[in-house]
Amino acid sequence: QVQLVESVGGLVQPGGSLRLSCAASGIIFRINAMGWFRQAPGKEREFVAVIRKSGTGTYYADSVRGRFTISRDNTKNTVYLQMNSLKPEDTAVYYCAADAGLGVSLGSDYWGQGTQVTVSS
Repeated sequence: QVQLVESVGGLVQPGGSLRLSCAASGIIFRINAMGWFRQAPGKEREFVAVIRKSGTGTYYADSVRGRFTISRDNTKNTVYLQMNSLKPEDTAVYYCAADAGLGVSLGSDYWGQGTQVTVSS
């Protein structure tokens, strides 16, 4: 099995920055792609960003491209999401996901517990 543990989110003012991390443990060799999803109140969970094990093949949702950066440190089995220029509409519970394939989806096998990010003045 694979366990994913996200860092604590927080409250950030509009225009501010926050970095999330997600550490993987367990049967790590099963993991290729790691990524992030988010779910706002009353909305469905949506894709945010993904990165392959090699560190290449990053892809972002249109709503965050240019503001968010995903990266990973395979020596620490950790993926990061640097979020800049945050907007109130970025408020959501953010979930880390991992998959043996080249991408992540709502059907991915491994998920973190979720961490709340609130953007408000």
